[in-house]
Amino acid sequence: MLSYRHAFHAGNHADVLKHFVLVQLLEYFNQKDKPYWYIDTHAGAGCYALDEAFARKNAEFDEGVARLLGRKDVPSEVKSYLKVVRDLNNNTGKLRLYPGSPCCAAPLLRADDRMRLFELHPADCRLLRKTFEDEGSKAIVLEQDGFTGINAFLPPPTRRALVLIDPPYEVKTDYRTVVAMLKESLRRFPTGTYMVWYPKLHSMQSRELPEKLKRLPDTKWLHVSMDVHKPADDGFGMHGSGLFIINPPWTLPATLKKVMPWLVEVLGQDEGASFKLEFEIA
Repeated sequence: MLSYRHAFHAGNHADVLKHFVLVQLLEYFNQKDKPYWYIDTHAGAGCYALDEAFARKNAEFDEGVARLLGRKDVPSEVKSYLKVVRDLNNNTGKLRLYPGSPCCAAPLLRADDRMRLFELHPADCRLLRKTFEDEGSKAIVLEQDGFTGINAFLPPPTRRALVLIDPPYEVKTDYRTVVAMLKESLRRFPTGTYMVWYPKLHSMQSRELPEKLKRLPDTKWLHVSMDVHKPADDGFGMHGSGLFIINPPWTLPATLKKVMPWLVEVLGQDEGASFKLEFEIA
């Protein structure tokens, strides 16, 4: 299916969690001089104009990133993510653009690091190519299904990589495909760091995904999720989101223990707001 456009949801609470953690992972990778690859299986358009029709339809960023900007009590660990957002908006204080995952990653990559970006939607792929048209071989955009296209890049020449797996889950089989893809990716490249985003919904597939990922053999993992409100009585809609990270940095649990209560306080919409953190790293 090619109906999904992330522009409708740009900058929402799920993006805040996903991109804050993404920046944390990239900063950890940057602590070593050895180059790495950033691979995004569902890269979207790369950058989103919040004053255009797609984003303005539901204005989800008002309940997301907009709540963080201007606060005086921002934890130090969140400031790098907000700097990416502010820099994209030329530090004007106005929120007109929001960086998707590729545009969150790009400012943190060094000269020898590389990006490989998959996007199957033709319109979004054109926008993504335009965003990175001056990057040459540093950032290659592919109009392919990232679930299968990733096999050509594992293992990367650097033997270091962060892979973001962020499908829309419009098709229920995406949940099953994520697990199958990770099994194959870990067979090809067991030392890579893989970050899976998923929506928190009433559906059984959404609830079962983290448990299935925990059962992948011989992996270190971290699972963090955040609810921003109680599930709707009618069973529709996303009430939160989660991240499952394979081979996470050993420093990440302490960071999340500090930051997640603050994110719940800032982004929570009712008494159902909460977070969950669990991990097996040692």
